Amino acid sequence: MIVKSALTMDGLGAAGSTQRGRHLASTIVLIASLLALLLIVHTHYGPLDVRNPFQPGLPLEAIKVSQQSRFAPPVAALSPADESRYRVLSEYLAQRYRVSQQVIFDLVTLAHKVGRQHKLDPLLIIAIMGIESSFNPIAESRVGAKGLMQVIPKYHPEKLLPFGGEKAVFDPAANVVVGTQILKEYLRRTGNLASALQMYAGALEDRSDTYTGKVLGERQRLHRVLARWSAPSMRAKSAPARTALASNAGPSRIR
Repeated sequence: MIVKSALTMDGLGAAGSTQRGRHLASTIVLIASLLALLLIVHTHYGPLDVRNPFQPGLPLEAIKVSQQSRFAPPVAALSPADESRYRVLSEYLAQRYRVSQQVIFDLVTLAHKVGRQHKLDPLLIIAIMGIESSFNPIAESRVGAKGLMQVIPKYHPEKLLPFGGEKAVFDPAANVVVGTQILKEYLRRTGNLASALQMYAGALEDRSDTYTGKVLGERQRLHRVLARWSAPSMRAKSAPARTALASNAGPSRIR
């Protein structure tokens, strides 16, 4: 009996050692896989920057443009009229595209700032963001178009260079500035908004101007939203709600 028990204990000890060895091997494989993944991310996107969380894979709701975009142009304090106007637009867009209202508010503010700088209709910029990416700053297409305005870095490296190169394409402010510059360039080339938009989409051969129809249709919807808000009865009705929202959230700033 004693001999049998000893043999049994030896067998259990050997089995335990084998199991521990397998666990150790699995752990080593997992660590090696994680290191390989980090190396791939570093190779493609550079080192992760804690100041700039617009890295591929982050959820949109975790992004706050006003605090985290390194390339956002400075914005002076908004006037009450502008803030109300931007909030009306952001309320509509947040419901339409099912994204954070605060994120949309910051993007609407950014679009107006960039639009004024480049003498381009801010509502057109906002409409392009909606059609191109549904306001997702980390959107990427199969052909390599990236970010809010779906810029293709390999075609516009000189425009991204002032922002640090191609990896800045996922920064919302850099993407909107570059996308706006591209559209302005196409406007100068063609002298026609419809042709410029079709060129922006890479669809000049589309005689039906499908892309132009989508963008201009979205801009028209934004104009209608503002027209309803501008009606005296609507502004009077919505003023208390906007005042309460502004007092709770405080005016947004893009830094």
